[in-house]
Amino acid sequence: METDCLFCRIVAGEIPATIVRETERTLAFRDIYPKAPTHVLVIPKEHYGDVAVLAESDPGLAGEVLATAGAVAEAEGLLGDGFRLMFNTGVNGGQEVFHVHAHVLGGAPLGPMIAR
Repeated sequence: METDCLFCRIVAGEIPATIVRETERTLAFRDIYPKAPTHVLVIPKEHYGDVAVLAESDPGLAGEVLATAGAVAEAEGLLGDGFRLMFNTGVNGGQEVFHVHAHVLGGAPLGPMIAR
């Protein structure tokens, strides 16, 4: 565990979160500052800084993160109208917490991919 990592502390139970799905190696919880009616974060329990590092280091776990995200979308009723799955990577990509996480967003039209 990275002791200064917010998401590692959530995995350790030190910081509360509203858990919506958990597997042996992944955790999904509601974003505390949602950007859509449904906004769930999906993380690996093990610390990886971003999705590129995760994909290179443990492709199987990367697949598990995607599978958990798909299960969350289904459980949240997002499959019919669609949803967005997004990984922000690095400062220019808008990453704020440097523990890889997927955003599952839906429940309303989300607009363009990038607003200028």
